[in-house]
Amino acid sequence: MEIFDRLESEVRSYCRSWPVVFNEARGSYIYDESGRPYLDFFAGAGSLNYGHNHPELKSKLIEYLMSDSIVHSLDAYSTAKRDFLQTFSETILEPRGLDYKVQFPGPAGNNAVEAALKLARKYTGRETIVSFTKGFHGMTLGALAVTGNSMKRGGAGVPLSHAATMPFDNYMDGQTPDFLWLRSLLEDSGSGLDRPAAVIVETVQGEGGINVASAEWLRGLAELCEEYELLLIVDDIQMGCGRTGPFFSFEEAGIKPDIVTLSKSISGYGNPMALTLFKRELDVWEPGEHNGTFRGPNPAFVTGTAALNTFWRDDELQKATVAKGELIEARLSAIAEEHADAGAQVRGRGMARGLAFEREDLANEVSREAFERGLLLETSGPEDEVVKLLPPLTATEQELEQGLDIIAEATRAAVKVAQPA
Repeated sequence: MEIFDRLESEVRSYCRSWPVVFNEARGSYIYDESGRPYLDFFAGAGSLNYGHNHPELKSKLIEYLMSDSIVHSLDAYSTAKRDFLQTFSETILEPRGLDYKVQFPGPAGNNAVEAALKLARKYTGRETIVSFTKGFHGMTLGALAVTGNSMKRGGAGVPLSHAATMPFDNYMDGQTPDFLWLRSLLEDSGSGLDRPAAVIVETVQGEGGINVASAEWLRGLAELCEEYELLLIVDDIQMGCGRTGPFFSFEEAGIKPDIVTLSKSISGYGNPMALTLFKRELDVWEPGEHNGTFRGPNPAFVTGTAALNTFWRDDELQKATVAKGELIEARLSAIAEEHADAGAQVRGRGMARGLAFEREDLANEVSREAFERGLLLETSGPEDEVVKLLPPLTATEQELEQGLDIIAEATRAAVKVAQPA
């Protein structure tokens, strides 16, 4: 560990919770250099929906690299990009009736969000973006301006402006806001709210604590945006690519956002890649107006195409994800009932789940106890009060049961430690 302590910045975080050196990974498991396996319910923060080193994706990538095919191409045309676009259109866009243009804004989710915000402002000629309490959209300045977490916002070092925050679904004492407040602000010239360009929302807030927006609330938001000519941006970076069941997390609500951001598992293999999707009429970019050196990630195109062909030519993965999500929910509900005195509560949809606690530091202690037992978990929420589960969508029921057994044991141990003597 000495080389990491001596040279790597103090900004590092995940390694502090998992103080081992990893060097192998297959399927739902990651191995440290001693060979100890860890069941992975973290999955690269949602970047590995299809598990580690999926053999079909790996073989396509190796074949591509061994043939000396182009790796870096900025936004020049390439066979790998053509194959990805064709497959994405055939498997994802066309079956869902989505006439989106596809922008490759750069390698990371924040690149997709920054492009979405810039495009919304350019198209409408307006500046303000409405975001929601506990939302998270990235660590660059534009994305931070529409992020709720005060610690992350504080890292900007400059004022974060041109954004307005509204309550997310169930934010106010478990009540569902009906947008009366936002509607009043939009209609009142004395409200102080400049007419917004867009609204940005996550259907399930991952970093915010696995907070789920109901389909009714999302439909209400979409209707309000249409009524007041605001663009609706859905940030599907963590919850897209099948995490909640359907490919897009907003499908359940039956809405068609104006702009969608994707990253994390869109490459299928953990390779950096991001997309900004938008309705055809919004494509008002001038050539080169938003660019970047790494927006032509050909190895990611290859694995992304392979993932679409492997998992999204039919609805088998979607059905399996919904069923596995129900299994996880049932097991977590039993754990929450056992620890009702600690204020345990289950949240989530599909295979994005959370176990929230009222007692301070309990979620962190559960995660620590789980790591000691061979399970990787992270926490989320403003106070890290939620144990967050993002297992690979390809995890078997046996692997899920094993991980949930560990969570049950870890929770009992954590609650016992937290009890007063």
